[in-house]
Amino acid sequence: MKKVLKVILAFVLSITIGFTGFTLGRNSQGQSESKVTGDESAYIDNINYLKAIIDQNYLFDYKDEDLVNGSYKGMFEALGDPYTVYYNPEEFNKLMEDTSGEYAGIGVMISASPEGLIKVIKVFDNSPAKEAGIQENDYITKVKDKEYQATDIDKAVSQIKGKEGTSVDITLLRVDDNGDKKEREIKVNRENIRVETVKSQMIDGEDDLGYIQISEFDEVTTEDFENALDDLTEKGAKGIVIDLRNNPGGLLDTCLDITDLFLDEGIIVSTKDKNGKEVKEESDAEMNNVGLTVLINENSASASEIMSGALKDRKRAKIIGTTSFGKGIVQKLFPISTDGSGVKITVSEYFTPNGTKIHEKGVKPDIEVESKISSADIGIDNLENDNQLQKAIEVLKEE
Repeated sequence: MKKVLKVILAFVLSITIGFTGFTLGRNSQGQSESKVTGDESAYIDNINYLKAIIDQNYLFDYKDEDLVNGSYKGMFEALGDPYTVYYNPEEFNKLMEDTSGEYAGIGVMISASPEGLIKVIKVFDNSPAKEAGIQENDYITKVKDKEYQATDIDKAVSQIKGKEGTSVDITLLRVDDNGDKKEREIKVNRENIRVETVKSQMIDGEDDLGYIQISEFDEVTTEDFENALDDLTEKGAKGIVIDLRNNPGGLLDTCLDITDLFLDEGIIVSTKDKNGKEVKEESDAEMNNVGLTVLINENSASASEIMSGALKDRKRAKIIGTTSFGKGIVQKLFPISTDGSGVKITVSEYFTPNGTKIHEKGVKPDIEVESKISSADIGIDNLENDNQLQKAIEVLKEE
């Protein structure tokens, strides 16, 4: 029990979470130290008492490490923020896999759905997911027989990813056109996946208009986007539709680099922390003057909202579609060196150049257009039925 208690307290102190009664200072050698107060003693007494109840009454066997991990997770879940999370060593190791655009996974893009579930919004061609029969608009309800909801999306992703050549058990929920629901379990292989985050082409029937879709912001995205923009410009494009629909976000630096291409000197986005400290991310004076319209929908989140919000506020592009998801907060990772675990904590929130809050509000389009087709069917390949894209082209031609 003492070992369990020491680990819990070491964890609390290591990330400097200020429970009432904890005071942190520095000794004469400049090292951090804690001072024990009465409130801390009461906290320890409660832990001892609860542990004793378990030892004396609980029917089944258990491991001390499970109690420790449970106490950590519970501490962060009690904050009520789905983006502030404790990860055990295995989960944190998977979370720390880089976002280079290459990973061992199954080849799907997922997003939180309004129903509170994890929704498949894209299945990559020639991927294990495609082979296993996963379709866009399916819901992933379980991974490895454990249930996950929209608030657990990071944890679900960490379990779906793994070593190349291994497999993962996934439970899918599919809703047909009549509203009937069917759940089934499948086994999906993991392979190294290189995500094609940028898709571009000249728009059929339009001699001087191009289309670029960004599916997410990864390390590979900036170079791919610049190459696509150069290619379309060489082909005569004087206007570009940038499609950010179903884009769940990604790397902030990538988003800033791409947004900066189209803006002169000024603010792209600002963040504020709990103490009111403001940090501004700004664009330089150099600017590409190509005409722009931008598409967003309810699945456009985070970095997508930063880009669309900046282009809207700076009056650089008309934003078309439906209000975005509203994920406008910043998380920071804190590795715990004692055991390889870690935490992700919300530390600040985003504001557009005009000071508009993004979180739980979303970016409102300049021209609201409800899609007449499902989010899985949108895009340049379905131009004749994609009324939002048609509107973006119409507005771009007018501009």
